[in-house]
Amino acid sequence: MLLAIDAGNTNVVFALVREGEIVARWRIATDARRTADEYAVWLHQLIALAGFDAKQIETVAVATVVPRALHNLQVLAEKYFGKTALIAGRAPLEWGIALDVVEPATVGADRVVNAIAAHASHLGDLIVIDFGTATTFDVVDYSGAYKGGIIAPGINLSLDALVTAAAKLPRIAIEAPAGNSVIGRTTEDQMIIGIYWGYVALIEGLVARMKAEVGRPVKVIATGGLATLFEKHSLVFDAVEPDLTVRGLAIMCARLGK
Repeated sequence: MLLAIDAGNTNVVFALVREGEIVARWRIATDARRTADEYAVWLHQLIALAGFDAKQIETVAVATVVPRALHNLQVLAEKYFGKTALIAGRAPLEWGIALDVVEPATVGADRVVNAIAAHASHLGDLIVIDFGTATTFDVVDYSGAYKGGIIAPGINLSLDALVTAAAKLPRIAIEAPAGNSVIGRTTEDQMIIGIYWGYVALIEGLVARMKAEVGRPVKVIATGGLATLFEKHSLVFDAVEPDLTVRGLAIMCARLGK
């Protein structure tokens, strides 16, 4: 069984993958100071509660965009699972796809792993949108090559900036506005409309421009925790796949027979 770890800027996702199927998943807030011992206490209890035994874990694989968190995750794998963690993008867990950009080494591991998983499930040219701390838009061509993309502020980041900079604006939850009106009658309604429909406009506008530049039919695949928030109010997505990064790690490990 594989323990796949996706360490992002906001959350670290741990998932158990057995024969290509995700059988359990958990997330914890990202904290680069969190020690391997702290991870172990939390994770071992959850593994047991899910009805599994930590001894069943044969491989540990990590994709991370938080370099400071990596060391403690490696110690976790070594100390508590008796495994040397495989790190996405490092030998032997190589990408296996072309990174057709100016600076391949600077592309986030999660974006490449997402590209691998999306290409494995969908034919043709793709745009992969990941709703995380940042919202990223990545183009994967029909051959599976990563061609580049866009980095935009995540919706939570945008809302935090708005509330922090404007002293009288309240902190609100991100949700779809009630009804179809885009003219808010209260301050909170106006904020919800601005954040939500503004973000929908950003998504649809950028995807339209990217499709025009690709010049061929393109499928749009969404992932990340907030993807489902926009699915009901936009026709831009062809598929929503919340576990894309974990599936990508599983595909990379399967190449090695792990």
